[in-house]
Amino acid sequence: MRQNIYTGSNYLTIEAHEALEDVWRASPEPQKKFFQGLIQIAVGLHHYGTGNLVGARSLLARAAKNLSGYSETFGGIQLNPLLKCIAEWQHALANDAPPPPFPKLDLEST
Repeated sequence: MRQNIYTGSNYLTIEAHEALEDVWRASPEPQKKFFQGLIQIAVGLHHYGTGNLVGARSLLARAAKNLSGYSETFGGIQLNPLLKCIAEWQHALANDAPPPPFPKLDLEST
């Protein structure tokens, strides 16, 4: 599972969405909402990049809701920094402010 998620730069991109969608569909709960949240971040940021701010706001809000139910670390990803970044994006989008850096997946140290 980790190799499917963490290849590349650990940034959530539209390409990450493609890889995560297959994992999401095959996952049981509680993993299903987790992967759905990651996909929603990737697609929300894609919407931002194409100028669809309504779609970006909607998907980032749903992603935050889906991911907030998990512990601080889930699936090897530290969720607190990710949720903080999503909150910063939501604030920027709501206030027509410059966006913060793109979210990066902080991996749990093993």
